[in-house]
Amino acid sequence: MPAASDPSLPRTWRPLGTRIAGIGGGVLLMVFCGALWFLLSADIRDQFTLLQRITLVLMGVGIWVAIWALARARATATEAGLTVVNGYRTREFAWAQVIAIHLPPGAPWATLDLADGETCAVMALQASDGDRAKAGVRELRRLIDRTP
Repeated sequence: MPAASDPSLPRTWRPLGTRIAGIGGGVLLMVFCGALWFLLSADIRDQFTLLQRITLVLMGVGIWVAIWALARARATATEAGLTVVNGYRTREFAWAQVIAIHLPPGAPWATLDLADGETCAVMALQASDGDRAKAGVRELRRLIDRTP
């Protein structure tokens, strides 16, 4: 059982700045491109071939896929372990597998040290979020340290 100072479980951490910038920037880009398209005269729009139009749409979809991958980053702690979602990859760890978590100065996000000697980025705790990320790292350390 977690100590009184441990966060209540389940607990999920998500990056704030990245989500705001990504989703806000994506919406602004879509609005700007849509407005630009309709501000072009009909003669200029008619010069675009079907293949060029499809390419523009696919580029927009690609940008949204990348933004969504960054915005969906999260780390969820449960009694059973820790689930880390980075982009479109989800990794699940039992508490016994997680040795430590670090957020060194200059690092873009936190990193887990695992029992098998590997590491795993935790993009949910981004240094750009400042004290919010540091608090998340401290909470995860308390959860890791309580594991026998």
